[in-house]
Amino acid sequence: MKQNWFSLLLLVIVAVAVYFVVQTVQEGARQAQQAIQPLQQANSALQTQVSELLHPTPTVIPDPVTYIHEVRALARLETIQYSIEKVITAETGQGAFDFLFGDRLLFVAHGIVIAGIDMEKIQPEDMRLENGVLYVHLPPPEIFVATLDNEKSYVYDRETGLLTHGDVNLETTARQVAEVEIRKAAEEDGILEIARQNAEIFLQKFFQSLGYKTVIFE
Repeated sequence: MKQNWFSLLLLVIVAVAVYFVVQTVQEGARQAQQAIQPLQQANSALQTQVSELLHPTPTVIPDPVTYIHEVRALARLETIQYSIEKVITAETGQGAFDFLFGDRLLFVAHGIVIAGIDMEKIQPEDMRLENGVLYVHLPPPEIFVATLDNEKSYVYDRETGLLTHGDVNLETTARQVAEVEIRKAAEEDGILEIARQNAEIFLQKFFQSLGYKTVIFE
């Protein structure tokens, strides 16, 4: 009987000892974690600073002074708009040593071309009324806007030689060529003729609404 009580007491003592050991270990772990936490925060802050140094966010500061060089009234009748995509290849240093000094990029250009009639160019002698018929001579159609959509245009690929960092003006050159090519593509597709036809359709309805039943464009 005494042996049983002694065994039970021994088990209780062992259980209490284990409990205190576990509590001591957990408390030590918490203290260690609290001690390491400031170091972890400092390390995270240092990583953030290094990332900002290696990949800085550009700061754009517009000049607060604005110069307005010219203001003039416009009377343009825009009658057609094209949205064009063009792939431009720009390259320099190509040849036997292009793998060392070459620079080549593919630029995907998205552009907008707008054409129509400049109504300001119509003179009094360009319109005459004979026997109830209105004769109208319109000025030639023009391209008013031929520009890139910068939000949609991008450099698709670029390859530079082993001994060069690339031409800093190559993308600018590609953009300039892209604007010319976009305008050229619209002209070749007949944008000016469509602009003239649309202008005549619109102005015919306009003149008829003013009471001129028959309108002839010369």
